[in-house]
Amino acid sequence: MEREGEEEKKKEGSSYRYWVREATPDAAPPPLPQKLSHNAVVAPTAPSLGSLWNQAGTWEEKNLTKWATDRLKELLGSVGSLQFSSGKAEIIDVNRCVGDAFLVTVRNKKRVGYTYELSLKVEGEWSFEEDTKKVKGSLDVAEFSFGELDDLEVDVKLSDDKELSQQLKQQIRLDMKQFLEPIRLKLSQFEQELKDR
Repeated sequence: MEREGEEEKKKEGSSYRYWVREATPDAAPPPLPQKLSHNAVVAPTAPSLGSLWNQAGTWEEKNLTKWATDRLKELLGSVGSLQFSSGKAEIIDVNRCVGDAFLVTVRNKKRVGYTYELSLKVEGEWSFEEDTKKVKGSLDVAEFSFGELDDLEVDVKLSDDKELSQQLKQQIRLDMKQFLEPIRLKLSQFEQELKDR
């Protein structure tokens, strides 16, 4: 019996309780209900970039490849023709436009990028010694990325034509390399449009 009395004293003297059922004098008063105004419910948020779900502006990537490929084909198809000392040529079609473009939102900052490879179909006419030759070929632009337009290079490939001498082919290649500057201008226009998206 003494044991039971000791256990009861321990329970009464214990400072730990499972649940506080009664308010003590030093406890904070219970919260009072308050009616909220409309402005308090809808917190004003700063406009953020990206989707609605990404209000914090953390990582978000958007694929722009379809738009970029279509836009590159449109821009490069509008380069037109160039006149050279002994002939003229024009870009007929964009044979190959392979790559990807994306828009990334990181910490509420927008960043764009792309990587592409191009092959442009070219046709032209050159006059040599009172003879006009029709020439077909392609302008190949190796892989290039955002911000690398100053390093852009064009590789000129001519279709096999047995009638053209090596000297004539060399002159045509040099002439066709003049397409580099109009191509670079169209690509810089593309970069600006990509940034503005």
